[in-house]
Amino acid sequence: MRGLTHLNTMGFGLNMAKAREIHKFNIREARKPKLAELDIEFQKALETSADTTSIVSKKQALRDAPADSGITSAADGDALKAQWNTAILGTSPYT
Repeated sequence: MRGLTHLNTMGFGLNMAKAREIHKFNIREARKPKLAELDIEFQKALETSADTTSIVSKKQALRDAPADSGITSAADGDALKAQWNTAILGTSPYT
């Protein structure tokens, strides 16, 4: 998105459809290692017959992240960047 923002400052505007796709791609990349860690945590919980409810909820939140309605409704680049959920995805790539 940095390149797209640069074009915006040059007066070309921001292609929001493309920016949304890039944002979703960034989410998918950020969640890969987190899902892998949760898979291990889930397996360990199964081995010890521990409760897996929390793990399942975290995994589902990561799966749902690219479909967040805020991404679709974001009107500009700043609003789109604000849709990065640091609680589940970690540090934003836009800062």
